[in-house]
Amino acid sequence: MSQRVISMPAGRCELGFARIDITPPAGIYHRSWGAAKHDASTGVHRELTASALVFTDPETNTKHALVSLELGWLQAGDLQRLSDTISNGTGLSAECVVITFSHTHAAGNYDPDRLQFEGGPLIPGYLDDLGTRLAGLVETARTAVQPVDLAFGYGRCDLACNRDYWDEENRLYACGTNPDRSADDTVVVTRASDREGRLVFTLVNYSCHPTTLAWDNTLISPDYPGAMREVVEKATGAPCVFLLGASGDLGPRYGFVGETAAADRNGRQLGFAALSALEALLPDGTEMCYDGPVISGATIGVWRHSPMDAKRGRRLGAFDSAVMTLDLPLLELPTQTELDRQLDEWQAREETARREGQDRKAAECRARIERVKRAMRRVETLPPDRKAAPYGVTLWRIGESVLVLVSGEPYNVLQRELRARFPATAIVVVVLCNRGTGGYLLPRDDYGKGLYQEEAAAIGPGGLEAAAEAITRQLAAWGMK
Repeated sequence: MSQRVISMPAGRCELGFARIDITPPAGIYHRSWGAAKHDASTGVHRELTASALVFTDPETNTKHALVSLELGWLQAGDLQRLSDTISNGTGLSAECVVITFSHTHAAGNYDPDRLQFEGGPLIPGYLDDLGTRLAGLVETARTAVQPVDLAFGYGRCDLACNRDYWDEENRLYACGTNPDRSADDTVVVTRASDREGRLVFTLVNYSCHPTTLAWDNTLISPDYPGAMREVVEKATGAPCVFLLGASGDLGPRYGFVGETAAADRNGRQLGFAALSALEALLPDGTEMCYDGPVISGATIGVWRHSPMDAKRGRRLGAFDSAVMTLDLPLLELPTQTELDRQLDEWQAREETARREGQDRKAAECRARIERVKRAMRRVETLPPDRKAAPYGVTLWRIGESVLVLVSGEPYNVLQRELRARFPATAIVVVVLCNRGTGGYLLPRDDYGKGLYQEEAAAIGPGGLEAAAEAITRQLAAWGMK
């Protein structure tokens, strides 16, 4: 039988939105790259923002908050303090507050071990102020809660490329554009409108590391999400929020550069793709229905926007939430003692290279020191017994959509698999959330190849697949299709 209805995923809920500027002061510690030659930032390319979405569970009246920060990351202790400040300042339970990051590598580096370097003394004050301001932001969003209609759609953008490049000449994997492996080019857009049809905000969910700007850039920047927001907001007249999808293996086709114009070009590319997808959304409360043939020069099959089926309309207000902590397999990681020895060794080598005037060798040693420090932070956050890695998953179901909020940086196969299993559901995967073990999650077959992502991982083979299965079981239990 011929299909007579074309629909797009939709939802209805009580939702509040608020946004603030969180740009740190110029001169704050900035270096996020081992190859960088500077420590402190020298200025600001574009503002950084924080956005809060507050959802109300209609059955329990429980409030759930998603706080999206245009920052790179925070270490576990600072992130916990930030979460506690928001929770204490709003009265929301910690389980109901999810913090995520755009993951721009040009926002600044606020790791605790950077305080003694140039720009480091500005970090504590910035983070203390950030927590207080975010608590106020969430409270503002909570007071703005109102009934909204959500419409979800899909677009395509080839900004993102696979970044597991095999360097045949040097016989190693490099973290850079790999034209021989496919990337997820899906742009997921969300339109939120009030009951009078006025646009409240848009969400753009896309999977691509914000690493246009790298070691040669000294400016605070949101990277490509900044120009993306500008393009969408100029066209729609409403705030636009970027949510990073599963992109452990994805980065911009042109990246790792110093010129901010490249980040803006990448952002405009995504912004125009998002606008195309937004323009294609159906009016709220409607479906495309076949209206029958019209005899003209040809026999025309006419489709019209029609009110959606009443039964479907009632389902759009469904809201469910689930919070899971999965025990995922751990990689064999070096001990703290081993890492201390490596750090001492590389620091001694750097000092020797500097005394001998070997600047390039000293820079390479500095990059190795950066890698060891990152490994130390992974070890510090793991359970003492190291039998399993606790991995956080938060799921919010709103009508025909699910927000999948996960920790760490899974490869894009996670969202591809979920969308294939639930094709009628808008799956919005958001990574780098504040519960559980961080680092990369690779597909089982990609371990053991010498990829950078495995070097920067704590979760071992099978972890990504186990997470996908756990999420699938919960979505199936909710009856998602």
